[in-house]
Amino acid sequence: MNTDKIYAEHLANEYAPKRDSKVVALRKLDAEAKLPSTIFSYTFGIVSSLVTGVGMCLAMEVIGDGSAAMFILGVIIGLIGFAGMGFNYPIYKRLLEKGKRKYAFDIMELAKEISEE
Repeated sequence: MNTDKIYAEHLANEYAPKRDSKVVALRKLDAEAKLPSTIFSYTFGIVSSLVTGVGMCLAMEVIGDGSAAMFILGVIIGLIGFAGMGFNYPIYKRLLEKGKRKYAFDIMELAKEISEE
């Protein structure tokens, strides 16, 4: 076995111009359709969790002056955070459907081209 020949072929393949296949383009379009909803969902979920944590800290007197007003404020802030976490999934689904509608025509055309080959 000639290892020099294998190494040379490997390097030649690495530097050769690459042509994107239609399947790769289809995967990129699919990822492009789903990425905005995923980013929003993670970001909104993290922010909602942090808001809930602040509310819980206020309610349990970890932060604040420990008065009844801070307890009530903590409960209200915590409920706002829980509501945000609860609405996160329906918002994600709506954004995902919007992204799919936006790229549906291009994805369907490319998928049809791939299946006809």
